[in-house]
Amino acid sequence: MPYPHSQGFATEPLSGRHRRSWAVGLLLVAALLFGAAQAAPAISGAAKGAAIGGYDPVAYFTTDKPAKGDPTITHEWNGATWQFASEEHRALFIAEPEKYAPQYGGYCAYAASLNRVAEGDAKRWKIVDGKLYLNNNFIAHKLWQTDLSGNLEDSERNWDGVRAKIEAKD
Repeated sequence: MPYPHSQGFATEPLSGRHRRSWAVGLLLVAALLFGAAQAAPAISGAAKGAAIGGYDPVAYFTTDKPAKGDPTITHEWNGATWQFASEEHRALFIAEPEKYAPQYGGYCAYAASLNRVAEGDAKRWKIVDGKLYLNNNFIAHKLWQTDLSGNLEDSERNWDGVRAKIEAKD
């Protein structure tokens, strides 16, 4: 019996061969989508256009303060667009991105210590042992520093789970 015709849908059921073709096609699409979801970067701000809100990650180390990056001076790294205040900063980052990129992808270090997810605020930062950490707000920044070594240990222990939560959202 024919199926009701509606805006281009088939009026006959699919044959066995066509059903298999559709099934294989759907499996391929699902695999591609699942693979893309798995590869989503855990970089704060990346989905909104620029990593860490468009701030220059190198500036924290060279000028000891946050600086907005220039949207015309960028570099793609780890699935995100990074902006820099100067070509010199861009070159430094390209040479050693792990040195300059914030820990936990720029997400809040204090939230990570609590096994939670919160965006990092580029204005709430601290360099500890040569690594840049961001926090979500003034209170999180102060609480994180009350037990810096303990919170860093907790953040490190929790980061894989926190990253999984971030990637599941994307």
